[in-house]
This record gives sequence, C-alpha cells and structure tokens, in this order.
Amino acid sequence: MALFSKKQSDLPGRRRAASSRPERATENSLDDRYTFKRNRTLTGSASSRVVSTSEGNANLKSPRVQAHELARQRRHIGGVLALVVSGALVLLGLISQFTATAIVKATDVSFKLDGTYAETIESYFNSQPIERLRFLTNTDHLNEYIQQKNPEVASVRVEGSAGFGKSSFVVKMRRPIAGWSINNKQQYVDETGTAFTRNYYASPAVQITDKSGVQVQAGQAVASNRFLRFVGQAVGLAKQQNYTVTEVVIPSGTTRQVELHLSGIAYPIKLSIDRGVGEQIEDMARAVKWFSSRGQSPQYIDIRVGGKAFYK
Repeated sequence: MALFSKKQSDLPGRRRAASSRPERATENSLDDRYTFKRNRTLTGSASSRVVSTSEGNANLKSPRVQAHELARQRRHIGGVLALVVSGALVLLGLISQFTATAIVKATDVSFKLDGTYAETIESYFNSQPIERLRFLTNTDHLNEYIQQKNPEVASVRVEGSAGFGKSSFVVKMRRPIAGWSINNKQQYVDETGTAFTRNYYASPAVQITDKSGVQVQAGQAVASNRFLRFVGQAVGLAKQQNYTVTEVVIPSGTTRQVELHLSGIAYPIKLSIDRGVGEQIEDMARAVKWFSSRGQSPQYIDIRVGGKAFYK
C-alpha cells in the first residue's frame, strides 16, 4: 500500500544509477595509488639484479649502488688529500728555500768572520724581500751590494740550506798583491787593481806609495791591470837579479812611471810603464853595478829611455 511504502526518490533512475557508480580516478590519484604497478621498477630493493635510473636516490640501495657511492667518496677524499699534501709539499719547499738568517763563511780564511757580512746580506734582503727565496736571489746584484759596503769581498755565492730558515753564503776575500798607501791611509790592492782596507791574508812584501795626488776611495780601482802587471813583473825580475824591491812609489804629477826602492840601495830607480819591463830591469842592474863598482851613490837613476841611464 502506498501509505506504507518508502518514499521514492525524485531523481530519475538513470541519474540514480550514475550517482551510484564510483568516481573516475584522476591521473594523479592513479599515480599515488598504483605507484608500483605501472611499468615501474621497485627502487630500494635488496636484489642486485634490479636496475633503475632512480636507484641511487632510494633509501634502500643495492650493493652495486653502495659500491659506486663508496668509490665516489674514495675519489673525493683522495682528491682532497692529494690537494692538501701537494699544498703542504709546496709550502715546505718554499720554507726550505727561505732565507730568514744568513750564515756566512769563507773557504780560504782560517779564522771565523765577524757579523759584518751577515748584517750586510740581511740589509740587502730587507731591501729585496722577494729574493729571500734562494731560487730568486740575484747573485750579481748581491755581489754589487756587498762590494759597495765591504770592498774586501771579491765575490759571494749561495751555497745552500744551513738549517730550517737558514741559508749558507760563501764569501771570497780579496788577496792583496801589494800594500797601497793613499793619502797617508794604508790600503791594499788585489790583482784587479781594487783598493780595500781589511786584509785577511799575510801582508804583501811590496808597498806602493801613491804620491800622484789622485783621490781614491776604498772599493774603487786605483790602478789598471796593466800597471799592476808591470809592478809585479818588475818585482819578480828584480829578484832574479838578486835585488829585493821594498817599495814602489808613484811620483807626483804622473801615473805613467814608478820609482823602485831596492833593499841596500839608497837611491830610487825610475821606470816607465810604457817601456818593456824586462829591458828596464836589465838596464837597472847594469847601472847599479856600475855605480857600486865606483862607490858612487846618485840621487836617482832614470832608465825610462832605452839604452841610456840618466842620473843625478
């Protein structure tokens, strides 16, 4: 009966059937619901046969992925370690080449040098700090600087490391061939003609007295190699003639002649450096013997002209 029947819905039957069907799933909902069912490989599997492009990003990684990650980590750590070791080696090399303290010694001098030369080298490096690295040291400039401050130094060279932050420098001192009296100041001259005041060797037998009036400072060339060679040959040849030269005088007003003073002879012998030294020494020996045989003692003998001897 209609009174006791259920109330019929106002919706048509077609609509009721449509509303009773479940909602159509969207693409996103399907992705969320069927993640492991739509042509996808399970990532994070413990199986070594599973291959996936996103396997490396999974929480559970296969042994192959773990081996790859360990290899990458080893390469990264190895690269960092190699960089650190390389930097440490470079730093150690620079420190080993650095000159913080100069140790100075002389090869041919028996006694220990004072601190003057080390202070001079330190002063040079203070003005040229980049050259404290031994491989950047300009030895030519260093030699010029030291010779200006210490004319008795002939040369200096860097020998190598003398310890942590220390470098060894070897100096060679000038060896005098004659003493040189300039303006009443005793100096010495080596084979290059350079004058200096500090002598580390035995005093030379020949003393040169400069009366020419030329103003010369220590470290400058007071004579040419030709002049020094002439003096040395004259001293040697006179010794062969049994005469010992005690002094060589450069007279006033000229630098082209010298006066030899002989041991046991009261008068000087005038020589010219423009004439052969051997001929003049032979003329000197004959003239001295001639005056000795007659017991005469002139004020001087001048043998600057060949074949003649002038005296007064």
